[in-house]
Parts: sequence; C-alpha cells; structure tokens
Amino acid sequence: MFAVIFLRLGYIQIVWGSELKARAGEQWQRDLPLRAYRGDIVDTNGSLLATTQTGYSVYARPQSVENAEYAAEVLSNILQTEKSTLYEKLTKRGVSEVTLRRQINSETAEQIRNCNIAGVYLASEGLRSYVYGDLLSQVLGFVSSDGTGQTGLEAYYDKYLQGINGMLLTETDLVGRELNNGNTTYIPAVNGLTLTLTIDSVIQTVAENVLELAMYQQSPQAARCIVLDVTTGEILAMASKPSVDLNNLPRDDVEYLMKYSKNTLLTDVYEPGSTFKVLTASACLEEYRNGNPKAFSPEHIFGSSGIRIVDGSKISCWTKHANGKHSNQNLSDALNNSCNPVFTDIALSLGKDTMYEYLEKFGYGSVTGIDFAGEQAGLLVPQNAVTNGDLARIGFGQTIAVTALQLCMATAAAVNGGLLMKPYLVKEISDPIPGQTVKRFTPTVVNRVISEETSKQIAAMLQRVVDEGGGKNAKVEGYQVGGKTGTAQKFINGALATGKYVSSFVGFFPSSSPKYLVLMIIDEPQGQSYGSIVAAPYAGIIFREIINYKNIAPLE
Repeated sequence: MFAVIFLRLGYIQIVWGSELKARAGEQWQRDLPLRAYRGDIVDTNGSLLATTQTGYSVYARPQSVENAEYAAEVLSNILQTEKSTLYEKLTKRGVSEVTLRRQINSETAEQIRNCNIAGVYLASEGLRSYVYGDLLSQVLGFVSSDGTGQTGLEAYYDKYLQGINGMLLTETDLVGRELNNGNTTYIPAVNGLTLTLTIDSVIQTVAENVLELAMYQQSPQAARCIVLDVTTGEILAMASKPSVDLNNLPRDDVEYLMKYSKNTLLTDVYEPGSTFKVLTASACLEEYRNGNPKAFSPEHIFGSSGIRIVDGSKISCWTKHANGKHSNQNLSDALNNSCNPVFTDIALSLGKDTMYEYLEKFGYGSVTGIDFAGEQAGLLVPQNAVTNGDLARIGFGQTIAVTALQLCMATAAAVNGGLLMKPYLVKEISDPIPGQTVKRFTPTVVNRVISEETSKQIAAMLQRVVDEGGGKNAKVEGYQVGGKTGTAQKFINGALATGKYVSSFVGFFPSSSPKYLVLMIIDEPQGQSYGSIVAAPYAGIIFREIINYKNIAPLE
C-alpha cells in the first residue's frame, strides 16, 4: 500500500507537476497581454513603408470594478461606445478579463488613465501605420483589428511580421481582485521581423503618379502598371488605380474594400492582344535557328493580303493594307506593323504542339510563383481541344487569357538573354535588434526559353517598333527603348463587348542590354483605344523618370 502511495506521489510530483503548477497559477494569477509590435516593411533602399506605432487596448476585470455604472458612463463618452454595451461587459461574471476596445491612440488612453477607474486597465499594443497611405496598397495589404495580416504581403509574411506576445502576471485573491502586496511577473513581448522589399519607393511613386495622370486623361475603368528588373525578376513597382488608403480603410463597405484592395495584376486575366506577338516571333526565330523546316526565316516575305480564312472564319489585320503599307513584309516588318495575318501564318505553320511547347516554356498556363497569395494561372484552350481557328488567334494574342505578371515575365525572358525568371517582392527578412538576416531571397532562373542569339534578335526588332512603329510614343531620345503595343477587345459574360478595350504597352531599355521593363495597361479608355496612343506615352514617362532617378547617361 505504501509503495502504491509513494509511486502515486512520485507521478504527481514529477510527471504531472508542471501541469498542476500551471493550473494553480491560473487560479491565483491574472495575466494582462502585452502585444508584440508588428515588424516594419521597408523598400529596397530601407525607406519605411509600414510600421507600428504605440497604441493601447482597454481591458477590465469585472471582479475589480467597484462602480460599473460610473465606469460605463465615463468610458462611453471617451470611447464613443454605447453605455449599455460597456456596462454588460463590466458586470460580466465568470471571466477574469474582458476587452472593452482595441487599438486606441495615446490621447484617448491618457484620458482613460486620468479617470483612474478601478478595475479598468490599459495595455500597450501596436497600431499599424502606413507611411504613404495609398502607395503600394494592393501589394502591402492590411491587417485586421487584432493585428493579423489579412491581405497582400501583410498576410503572406504574417508569421514573420507578427512577433510573439508577452504578458504581465499579477497575483489576485479568490474572487479575482488584485492583491496590494502581490508579486508581479513581466514577460516581455518579442517584436516582429522586418521585411525588405524589392520595391523601390521612388519608382513606385513615379508609377502611381503616372497612373493618376492616365486616370484623369483617359477616364478608364482602371489603370495598372508593373516595373521590373528583367535580369533578376525583382519587382520594382506594382500599382493599380483606383486604390484604397490603408490608413483609412472603408471596412464598412466590404465590396468596395475587396474590389480596390485586390492585386489585379496577379489575380485577374485578360486577352493580351498584340503584346503577345513577342512570344510568337520568339518561337519562330528559335525554331528556325534549331532547323525546324516549318519555321520562317527572318528574311521570309509573307503574303501581302490583310485577310486569312481559317476553318471558314475570317481573320483580318487592324488596317486594310491600303497603299501597300504591309506588302512584302518580313518578321521584323510584321512586328513593326503589328500585322495579325503574319502571326496567324507563323502559329499555323509551327503547329499546336510546338506553339504549346513555347507557351509552357514562357510560363503561360501556370503561376509564376511570386511570393503573394491569390495568383492565377491564366486560361488556355486545352491542347487536345484547340482548333486551327483557335491556334491562329493565339498567334496574335486572342483566345488566350493571361495575367499582367505572366506577360511581364514572358516578355522579360524574350529580351534578357532567354531566361524565364521567378518574380519576387521580398528580398530579405531581418531581425533589427541584433541586426541579423533571417532569410534572404535571390534571383531564380525557372528555365531557358530561347537562345541568347534569338533574344538579341527579338530585342533589336522591338527597338525598331519603338523607333519607327506603333511604340514610338514611348521613345526616349538618346536611349535605346524597345517594346510592343497591344489593343484587345474585352470579353464580358462570354461575348465580345462593343466599344470596350484593354490598351497596353510593354517596353524595356536599354535594348542592347535590357535592364528595366514597364507594362502599362489602360482598361476601357474613353475615346481612342489603340495601345500606341493610349498606353505607350505613359510608359515613356516612366522610362524618362527612371533615367533621371538613376542618372543613366545617354548613348554617345
């Protein structure tokens, strides 16, 4: 019997002891949470984008509240909350603490502190603040009222940003009243880590200002822009208008909030139109270089007719080919003139197997893998179901839907030497206190899509588009700029929408050794719809501002 008792005591003391000690502590200690400050978000140069200011939460311990009626009356006036709601919380039984209000500022906290209300306490916590309000709003995202990341990078990297909460333990009596001579234990909070982005806030500001100008001048439904480094895949700017002010979110209008806080450059798809011809031209040149007899040489002269009949359906060029403008065209001419029938000829000649091989190589039909939630893979007609008519239209950017980011990365691969890069938004996660880097992200090559020689050819042809063709409104004197315009009619509810277009331009510089790429999209501009007129000029402004910012010397 004594052996059983000793074994039982040993079990309680050694095995069960920690749990019983914790239970005992819960009975005579009350904990006041100390919220960790959420980590900062800075741009590539270390400029602050999002930070955490000192805020407060208001708690009450009902057992310690001496006059609930008075407390509810005073707090109702300060917190602008219904007195009855506060009174119900202040008189609640069976709980140790109740939360009266989260995230109040220092001024409001000071008012409550001066009232010296028994049983009511203040705990410091982080109050999320965004330095520039609506700058980069769809990328940064926002947090919930309890400081948890809800959208954007705030959500994707939440486990790094949120930190570890601490607590303040105080001894209480049997009914939960704090003991005057009781011990107090302080367990400090551990603040979150710092995110360093690839975003350059100067280029981001330029992009957003240009989008505002486009919204004013073109009156579109939306305007969007991406700026990236084609050699690394780093996103330097990513913006959409309209947007939301992260410091003043319309939380009472959920539909509006979700619509304009969504990063549509990753989540929405559209028909790219003629900007997609870069892929078709790249496939043609690469297959010719590899000896494919179905591929056309750079010198091949295409038929001058502006019409192709495919499976009984007519495919027309955007112009009627009057005055022989599109006669005797080679591939460079066709890119310069943006002649649809030529790219129809290329797609049909290469065949669906080869075309779909290049679609896959360039990343269409799959996500890019960017560090951001909600990215879409685009829409492709299944290869086993594609018709000649579908293939003909895919050649010039119809019957295919892509995200803006997919188009950027594919175009970058076509001109950067032939490498498809993985895009990324965060380049480093660090702990600012010891100054240590926790995680670092570096450029990642997904695959090689074309040879360096083909890439140089494509870049030179696209420079000619800006020098002589539809992209001339993006030209910057003294600098080598290449690019391609696009104008695509929108599909709404499965049918072509009359008079509704997406106008775009994708360009890069310097053409001889590409570094910066800009995609400009104007959704449903009013009046003119051609990308050459509507989108290209705004890309040109961004090019010039980058040149000034980076102090890039002109060609000699």
